[in-house]
Amino acid sequence: MIERYTLPEMGALWTDTYKLQTWLQVEIAVCEAQAELGNIPAEAVDEIKAKAKFDLARVLEIEKEVKHDVIAFLTNVNEYVGDAGRYIHLGMTSSDMLDTALSVQIVASLDVILTWVESLIQAIRYQAQQHRETVMIGRSHGIHAEPITFGFKLAGWLAEMMRHRDRLCRLSKEMAVGKISGAVGTYANIDPQIEALTCQKLGLQPDCASTQVISRDRHANFLNHLALLAASIERFAVEIRNLQRTDVLEVEEFFSKGQKGSSAMPHKRNPIRSERLTGIARMIRGYAMTGLENVALWHERDISHSSVERVMLPDACILTHFMLVETTDLVKNLLVYPDNMARNMNVYGGVVFSQRVMLTLVEKGLKREDAYAIVQSCAHTAWNQPEGNFRALIETNPQVTAALTADEIATCFDPNHHLRNLDQVYQRLGI
Repeated sequence: MIERYTLPEMGALWTDTYKLQTWLQVEIAVCEAQAELGNIPAEAVDEIKAKAKFDLARVLEIEKEVKHDVIAFLTNVNEYVGDAGRYIHLGMTSSDMLDTALSVQIVASLDVILTWVESLIQAIRYQAQQHRETVMIGRSHGIHAEPITFGFKLAGWLAEMMRHRDRLCRLSKEMAVGKISGAVGTYANIDPQIEALTCQKLGLQPDCASTQVISRDRHANFLNHLALLAASIERFAVEIRNLQRTDVLEVEEFFSKGQKGSSAMPHKRNPIRSERLTGIARMIRGYAMTGLENVALWHERDISHSSVERVMLPDACILTHFMLVETTDLVKNLLVYPDNMARNMNVYGGVVFSQRVMLTLVEKGLKREDAYAIVQSCAHTAWNQPEGNFRALIETNPQVTAALTADEIATCFDPNHHLRNLDQVYQRLGI
């Protein structure tokens, strides 16, 4: 991934150096397990642990010759270890080490992602609390519908992120698997107890039925979870973009001192962060699709997935982390304009209260079809007119006034009616 979207916390987990460190961690854990079962001398393991290291540049140099990254790595490690190195990688195939180490990387990445999911949850929760009673218009099809609060909108975001937290916690357990089962997964040249002990040392569980590799349905599921998380963030970002439009301007991304919006138009304050998040979500969805294509390998294994994962897995983790950090800051510093919300809600004299007027007329004995026709006629008369005033038309309509008093009509235009049950939602979420 390019440096622009690589933050140190996640980027450090996907460097070549960190990757080789996990490889060495796995190989040493296997050696320890071998010694515990009496298969290799304990003194040899002590020597391996004391001397084992690698030099990335040297590994790459060897790989140019042997055209095999694992052999290059093991060769370099043995240059440091010496004779005791003959006990490293006994009975193993490359994928034993590669896939187990990859699981260690993925679990570490999920730990970082979950930390930032929690940060975003808390940022949304705070804003939802702050705007619990900030009344705004709810929209369907992009058209004004009925009143809600901005806090209620954020409550929906909060619930969504809490579901992601639960999913990712379960996913972390699912991805915490290793395999030390040999060339085609049959344990022909290595004891299953070695796998069990190794995985225990690494905080993993043995894969229940591996081939030469851990089946890629797990990795596809991992990427799909990241894509779903990114899709939610995109939903939030698209909402901010829509609400920031000049003719709406109910919320706005924070615009820092010295920031510029356009090279040509000095007045511009563009929702660039939300647009960036929208674009990044598209990339992560693409990786999820590619992850699904990696599931179908030939027989017990081929390496068609390998080149893909070298790009896909680091990029997906790095981008997801970037999105979470960016979104958390965006939500924390979001500018909210309640006056604009009130202005927009009352456009055309409060046409958004049409359903309340209609239902009140029905309660007074009018047929629903008749009440609908009366209210629609008034609403459409006010609609898209500079001086359109739905409420005034209702208050002067003889069919309405014959059924409703002035106080009853006024009650129909009280936004609090639409908010009276929202406490139940807030309580469910602890807002």
